[in-house]
Amino acid sequence: MFGILTIATLALISCGGKDTAAEGTVVITGNLQNAPQGVVVLLQYTASRPKVLDTLEIKSNGDFTFEFNSISTPTFYELNLYGQRVVKLALYKENVDVKFNFSDPNSLQIEGSQDSKEMMKLEKLMEGYQVQVNQLNERYYEAMSKNDAALIRQIQMDAMSLESQQVERVKEMIESMGNSFASLAAIGLLNPQNDFPFIDALVTELNKNYPGTDAILQMKQQLDELRALAVGQVAPDIILPDPNGKTTKLSDLKGKYVLIDFWAAWCKPCRQENPNVVRLYNQYNSKGFEVFGVSLDRSREDWVKAIADDKLNWKQVSDLQYFNSAAAELYQIQAIPATYLIDPDGKIIAKDLRGPSLEAKLAELFD
Repeated sequence: MFGILTIATLALISCGGKDTAAEGTVVITGNLQNAPQGVVVLLQYTASRPKVLDTLEIKSNGDFTFEFNSISTPTFYELNLYGQRVVKLALYKENVDVKFNFSDPNSLQIEGSQDSKEMMKLEKLMEGYQVQVNQLNERYYEAMSKNDAALIRQIQMDAMSLESQQVERVKEMIESMGNSFASLAAIGLLNPQNDFPFIDALVTELNKNYPGTDAILQMKQQLDELRALAVGQVAPDIILPDPNGKTTKLSDLKGKYVLIDFWAAWCKPCRQENPNVVRLYNQYNSKGFEVFGVSLDRSREDWVKAIADDKLNWKQVSDLQYFNSAAAELYQIQAIPATYLIDPDGKIIAKDLRGPSLEAKLAELFD
């Protein structure tokens, strides 16, 4: 599931809006009604963590003002209202006005900065999503307490559907933002493994419009590191020995849909997932589905025994080098189980499919 906006996400900075503030200054104004005891703190998001800038003086009528001498690049900020409400702001050249009444949780108003308005829309989208996630979690725990396997499976499928729908809503919101740098906060709600083309196109466009912006360049570098293994790219060939020492190639399976399955005999989650992969292999193998197992074991005996015990009747390879395996380094494997699904042309079409997500994808391809 996706999380709420993170510090790392908000550290990103980019383009700005209309130049309506005085040259070199940006002003935050606002009014808070029915406020509790405490303080209002203004923070700026940096590359590592939020930095406290100041404690704001709130007048007796609830008004407050804070003036920046200069905001040289688009930047994300946060108003922490007495520890009870957080307001995220995206500021560059536009002043912003914030109003909130603590007796009405829905009373937040943001005027002025269009980028900050986009941030508020994003927050509302995530709040609605979180409500749905919480409801699913409640159903899941109830099903677990009753040991209802069928209901648990259905809830997992519902969770996948909800996540997929949320991804599309986030993308639609990003597209509606135009060139607002608030879109960089929304990127943190997407999975760069699965949404690489969309994120890459957005960052490329921002980099064109705002060349030399450090945060955009940093994100571009991160994307470049992922590019070789992105969805849509040709999967690098794996050439390793099978259990009998025979050199075996991933490319030998070209022409079929192939699940590259990184696993090991010592990996409990891998072994728990194996029956599901066996079932789906048996169901779809005759339709053109193959599995290419890549073991990160150290012991040939343990590896061979696990293959027999789990009835893994597909191609298996390993150099018995644990996470130092040539294949693990090639595919940037940091943890297992890990999977890549490739199409008959050898292109990556999905990553990290397990359980219901793998079943749903294969049903989409073959049924």
